Amino acid sequence: MEPVPETFNPWTVVNLVFHHLAEQGLHPTLGGADPGAPAAELLRAFGIEPAPEGDRQVRENVKNHLAEIRAAFFEQEP
Repeated sequence: MEPVPETFNPWTVVNLVFHHLAEQGLHPTLGGADPGAPAAELLRAFGIEPAPEGDRQVRENVKNHLAEIRAAFFEQEP
C-alpha cells in the first residue's frame, strides 16, 4: 500500500508566516509579489504537495467527525 501524499494549502503557510512576523514586531505587508507561489515551493521542498483544498489531515478529521455526528444522529431515531 502506497502512502497517501501529504497536502497543505500554501496560503495557510503565508498566513502563518505573516502573523509570526507581526508577533515579532515586524510590519509585513502583502503587495507587489504573490507569496503563494514561493510558499508552494517551500512546501514542495519539505516533501508536502501544495493543494488549494488544504491539509489532508484536516479533511480526514472533518470527515471522521461528520461520520460520528451522522452515527449519533441516526442511532437516536426511533
